[in-house]
Order: sequence, then C-alpha cells, then structure tokens
Amino acid sequence: MSAIAWTAAGSLAAWLWLLLCQGFFWRTDVRLPQRAEPDEWPSVCVVVPARDEAAVLPASLPSLLAQDYPGRAEIFLIDDGSSDGTGELARELARRHGGLPLTVDSPGEPPAGWTGKLWAVRHGIGLARARDPEYLLLTDADIAHAPDSLRELVAAARTGGFDVVSQMARLRVESLWERLVVPAFVYFFAQLYPFRRIGEKGARTAAAAGGCVLLRADAAERARIPDAIRHAVIDDVALARAVKGGGGHIWLGLAERVDSVRPYPRLSDLWRMVSRSAYAQLRHNPLVLAGTVAGLALVYLVPPVALVAGLAGGDTASAVVGGVAWLVMAGTYVPMLRYYRQPLWLAPLLPFTAFLYLLMTVDSAVQHYRGRGAAWKGRTYTRPDAVPDEG
Repeated sequence: MSAIAWTAAGSLAAWLWLLLCQGFFWRTDVRLPQRAEPDEWPSVCVVVPARDEAAVLPASLPSLLAQDYPGRAEIFLIDDGSSDGTGELARELARRHGGLPLTVDSPGEPPAGWTGKLWAVRHGIGLARARDPEYLLLTDADIAHAPDSLRELVAAARTGGFDVVSQMARLRVESLWERLVVPAFVYFFAQLYPFRRIGEKGARTAAAAGGCVLLRADAAERARIPDAIRHAVIDDVALARAVKGGGGHIWLGLAERVDSVRPYPRLSDLWRMVSRSAYAQLRHNPLVLAGTVAGLALVYLVPPVALVAGLAGGDTASAVVGGVAWLVMAGTYVPMLRYYRQPLWLAPLLPFTAFLYLLMTVDSAVQHYRGRGAAWKGRTYTRPDAVPDEG
C-alpha cells in the first residue's frame, strides 16, 4: 500500500478505537439518572455570577425566579462590576416577575490570584452559607431553566447519592456558524470527557458543565470550592476534579430543558469562546500542542484527504480506507446532530469543523506566547492561569 493508504489505515484504527473504547462518547442518551422525589425537600441556594449580562438576563433570570421547587430556595446574583446595569435590571426583573427571593450583591474587584467569575462565586457562596443550604446550584447568567429544573436536579442528586449533578446546557444553534461549530463543541467535549465514565465511582474521568452544577454544600466545603480552584482556567472541570478527588460522587449528562440563550452569531464570536481557553486545556505545553495538532490532523483530516487523493490518483486502497474512516467519523457525529435537531448533511462536514478547532487551538497558543493575556467581559487577564470560564 502507499504511504497515504497506511496513514489512512492509522486514522481508521483510531476511529475504531474511539467508536468502541472511549466510553461510547458519541451516544447522547446520558440524561438525568433515575430519580424519585424525596420525602422532605432540602434547601437550595442558587448562585449566579454575572458581568455585563443585561442582554441575556431577560431571557434567563425569569426562568430561575419561576422555579417550581417544593422546598426552600433563594437566588443570589453576584454582579461582578458590570457597566451595563446588570444588577439593577436583575432587581427590576424580580419586581416584575416575583417568584423565588432574589438578592443582588457585588464582591468588588477580585484580589490577585482570583478570576472575576470565581471571586463572584465565592462571594455568592459566602452569602448563601448564612442560610445553611444543603445544596448550591451554580448556574451562569445566560442559562434558562425549565420550571421543574431545580426539583429534577435535587431529586437526581438525592436518589443517586451524588455530590455533583451537572447538565451540559443545550447551546444556541440558530446562525450558520452556530450550526456548524456548536454541536461539534459538545461532541469534542464528550470525546475528551466521556459522560459515562464521569459517573463511575472508580473512574478517574471528572468534568462538569459550568452552566448548571448542583453541588452539595458539605462537599463544596470539603473540597474548598472555590478557593482550591481560584486559578483554574476551565473552572467547571476543575470543580469536578476537586470534588471527585476528595471521594465525591459526580454525574454529568446532556440537558433536556436547560438552555443557553447566549448568541454566537459570527465565527469570530465562537473563535473567541474556544481560543480563550484552548491552550490552557493543553496545560500551556508546546509538546502537547504539537501532539494535539498531529492527532487532529490524523483523525479528522486524513480520511477526506485520503479519499480525494485516492480517487484522483487511482489509489484504490487509499480511497477505500479513507472513505470508511470518514464514514465512521460522520456516523459518530449523527447522534449529536440529532440531539441539536440539525440536518444530517452536516455530519460529513466534521473534518472542516475540526480544522477550524485546530486553528483556534493554535491561535490560543499564539496569543499566549505574545503575552496578550485573555480578555473576558472587558477585563484583561495577563496571567494564563487566570482566565475565567465564560458561560
């Protein structure tokens, strides 16, 4: 066989391994686990860090205020130095809609070593502890919850004995670029952190989705959340690792009625979202970056290249092996497209989307080595380990 054919064979082998041995990451049936309503509903405090979120609050905060929760629940929205009237808008929405009690407060500027978001979370948890809640719901300002979201999360945590129950909110997919990039974002996340393994007590895999994290208050205290992760770039994953590392039982799955209302209409918006933390995921290690680029090229780019080159050059082996690898790749992407209610013709375009992610990752490294830091909500973080996780 030719060198192209052998390379395509390596790609096909990688896809067969991913298909069968990576925790069935491509399946989208990991939803809230079996649950029963408790005899007595525990108290919950909802902590919402917010910075310049006036554009999305009208679509998200009323859903929290309207939670149909049988126990005691209260919301703490922490305004992290907003310049767009986020705090006053939150108070106005509470006056207009009623529902759960809302407290709006501000933590002031974060001290050295803290990201703005985690400093706001710390302030919110501090206020919540005065109410002595059994659970904390950490949710982003752009997340809209169905009316029974809180009770379903608590029931799942109680029934399964989980210290963390987190749901990957369904992101918005309306613009062309959102349709092309967003389902792949969740697909790649699941490939890195297979949801089935996260829920296994003996497995090392740990992750959460920052938009919706129900956390036992005593587990947060044992794991020193958020103090122990104040430097974390990807704070939701760091939170899950801290809790699981301390012996906690965690769960993560796809949401059914928890949605992000934040729009990413242009490619540049999505590019910033990914590149902001991509190199941090690789621990700012150039060797890991090189391996990641090579791996992405082998797994996602080689199959279509081998197919086209084989057909053009009469290399049957390259065309067949590349085509089969591409078919397996597209097949694993179909469940995620169905979950996002997107047309299946997007599945064969996954190599192009992966190439975009490759470029975003390289750009993340370039920005790091240029010393520009990372900009988030008008605040620039010059330290690479002090980038907050945007919802």
